[in-house]
Amino acid sequence: MSRLTDKMFRKEDPLVYQDKDSHLIRSLTTKDFLALGVGTIVSTSIFTLPGVVAAQHAGPAVALSFLAAAIVAGIVAFAYAEMAAAMPFAGSAYSWINVVFGEFWGWIAGWALLAEYFIAVAFVASGLSANFQGLISPLGVKLPVALSTASTGTNGGLMDLIAIVVILLVTTLLSRGASQTARVENTLVILKVIAILIFIFVGATALKMSNYTPFIPKYHVNADGSAFGGWQGIYAGVSEIFLAYIGFDSIAANSAEAKDPQKTMPRGILGSLVIAVFLFIAVSLVLVGMFKYSAYANNAEPVGWALRQSGHGLIATVVQAIAVVGMFTALIGMMLAGSRLIYSFGRDGLLPKWLGKLESNLPNRALIVLTIIAIALGAFFPFTFLAQLISAGTLIAFMFVSLGVYALRPREGKDIPMPSFKMPLYPVLPALGFLGALGIFWGLDIQAKTYALGWFILGMIIYFAYGMNHSTATIDKKAEHEKD
Repeated sequence: MSRLTDKMFRKEDPLVYQDKDSHLIRSLTTKDFLALGVGTIVSTSIFTLPGVVAAQHAGPAVALSFLAAAIVAGIVAFAYAEMAAAMPFAGSAYSWINVVFGEFWGWIAGWALLAEYFIAVAFVASGLSANFQGLISPLGVKLPVALSTASTGTNGGLMDLIAIVVILLVTTLLSRGASQTARVENTLVILKVIAILIFIFVGATALKMSNYTPFIPKYHVNADGSAFGGWQGIYAGVSEIFLAYIGFDSIAANSAEAKDPQKTMPRGILGSLVIAVFLFIAVSLVLVGMFKYSAYANNAEPVGWALRQSGHGLIATVVQAIAVVGMFTALIGMMLAGSRLIYSFGRDGLLPKWLGKLESNLPNRALIVLTIIAIALGAFFPFTFLAQLISAGTLIAFMFVSLGVYALRPREGKDIPMPSFKMPLYPVLPALGFLGALGIFWGLDIQAKTYALGWFILGMIIYFAYGMNHSTATIDKKAEHEKD
């Protein structure tokens, strides 16, 4: 038993990660990380979730759901900023927790994030497809149902062909390197923010104050058992939209490729979150002001729909065209981070080691695995199904990172460099970050929790059957004993 626990709770030497990641090229600047963060956070979610959550849970108070989620995300972002500045390693939460708590807990945090990235890539691709189809349908162009929607068992859909194509396009771009990708990302993010601002200003001319009344609708239980209205509806909305704020993890996952990570990581993480929060709340308020919240039920492209219905067809086309192109930024960010996480597992032997091999200093093998799984999810599972499953993995990782600050502080300036940024109001804020993430996780619906449990059990099987015995830490230990 002692040998088993020794293996599970061994802590990786940060110098080992520094050496292992040394072949990755440090080419990303603060500007690149701001674009990466904004591009990933302000993704499909901003064009879909404000309408969906308003109709299903919060009504006009959807802006409060976004604000509450942003407060929790902001607290956790402080923890991420300190961790990333102190330990700029590939794999973000997985690598950090491996160093401060041990391999088993690192695996749990990383495995949770892996689910997030698999599903988030599929979710964004599915949302991009829905918006693209909404864009071309007024032109009389329509794909066959079998190729335009994932199957729900009743809609006659077979696969989402557009989702498959966009994932493959982003894979091709990422396989050419982070610096080239960053140039494309920076341009597309600027375009996407312009599209969002156009919607905000044009939509503001079509507001009806009556649509904001009552701002917090009376509470009742939906047919599916979820909450609508009251503080319960706002809380249910927070749990569903938290997936919108996972983007700053994608920044941290690429910290091994950052120039001067002590400065660029905190600035990128916190700066992108501030920009994203402003845009989310503004879009939410404008959207529910244009039409009654119930009009957005089961609408996968509410922004374009609202503009068309209010007589701004041309602007709707322009905004949606830019938005569709801009959604590539979220796919770039998610796939960039996800591939680095899979690479980290292979680097440490917890998954097959060939996943941790670099090709031209790029983790392209890990990228291919991510691509295959994301295509399977994005092409064959419905958009609404994917949306509710993303937050669970993110929240688990956020809880670990918040608590990790307590284990990090005593080691700063010793075996871990003293970071240039530190989480304020220590030791209170890390606890609030943990409790906030736990509270939102508790508010997830039972299906999301059930799938999270299933994913967790699968992760335990893989770790104990394969990862623990093939870990590089185990192999290095064996080599030491043989040498002795």
